[in-house]
Amino acid sequence: MSTRTIPPFRADHVGSLLRPPALLAARADHAVGKLSDDELRAIEDSAIIDVVRMQEEVGLQTATDGEFRRASWHMDFIYQLDGIGRAANSMQVHFRNAEGSIDFTPAALHVDGRIGLSHAIFGDDFGFLRSAVTTTTPKLTIPSPSMVHYRGGRAAIDPRVYPDEEQFWADLSAAYARQLRLVADLGCTYLQLDDTSLAYLNDPQQRAEVAAQGRDAEHQHERYIAQINAALSGRPAGLTVTTHMCRGNYRSSWVAEGGYDFVAEALFGSLAVDGFFLEYDDDRSGGFEPLRFVPAGKMVVLGLVTTKRGELESKDNLKRRIEEAAKFVPLEQLCLSPQCGFSSTVEGNSLTYAEQVAKLRLIVDTAAEVWG
Repeated sequence: MSTRTIPPFRADHVGSLLRPPALLAARADHAVGKLSDDELRAIEDSAIIDVVRMQEEVGLQTATDGEFRRASWHMDFIYQLDGIGRAANSMQVHFRNAEGSIDFTPAALHVDGRIGLSHAIFGDDFGFLRSAVTTTTPKLTIPSPSMVHYRGGRAAIDPRVYPDEEQFWADLSAAYARQLRLVADLGCTYLQLDDTSLAYLNDPQQRAEVAAQGRDAEHQHERYIAQINAALSGRPAGLTVTTHMCRGNYRSSWVAEGGYDFVAEALFGSLAVDGFFLEYDDDRSGGFEPLRFVPAGKMVVLGLVTTKRGELESKDNLKRRIEEAAKFVPLEQLCLSPQCGFSSTVEGNSLTYAEQVAKLRLIVDTAAEVWG
């Protein structure tokens, strides 16, 4: 079995990592004016250098900045797109966990101008990450174009700006295409598009909510796939693009349930990415059967190690599940990772730093034994 020298790697991870207490304290001080922007950034820089070293020491071939400069995995990016503003939000999203449920009020957006991109979003952040790595490939994670549309839909778009929604989609894909070109110019070779919508739409309850908003729930995923493909159509040579799909990740809780069956044929057969990071840490993610639609040459990163609990998985059980997945897609096309980030928002999931490191090390060790 070949060792992979291009991403995604046999042992990989989604992106976000637990924020250290000193960084959380600094962010709180900055919010009330006790720290300047420059002082906060210096503390972030130090924390990122430390977390990059951790990723390299456990044996990973890629490193992220842990999303340490963000409050959330997606809105910090989306609000920097031209034409998008903050909106008052009364919507509550119901997250579930083993103990019960948590209500979360997400940040909201409104499209009140033409969508565009005036600078490389997270460009400076990526530049610092690139300077911090020594043995790893730096990975930049950004939300998928779908995330600009999924929660609010047509109702979040000012009809005076976009009387024809097709122009909105064209501008959005063009902005993302420009983002890809700009970060590639900065030396980015590994970009990940994070997308909860394509996983959510497998859940009949989520599709019912989309339909109740007057949208075409049965074909919404096809629209999203087409728009991502439009953004990727002219991507620079040498830029590997993957997508990560999960069913919600906030304080060890989730939103949606259900296997990938509903979107699988269109998603795996049509989405023009190089690899798929898939959530597969428990029964709510369904079986491996949808992987039969993955074409030759596409990589599947199996998210078998949960980030929602600290208990360490059994290496033997991970190997058994990899074998099960290999019944539907060749082992050569498989990799291993956690099912999601460890801290999609600043609050983080319910596990310790040591447990996080142990899970990453387990992934590296297991991958070495499975793929060599």
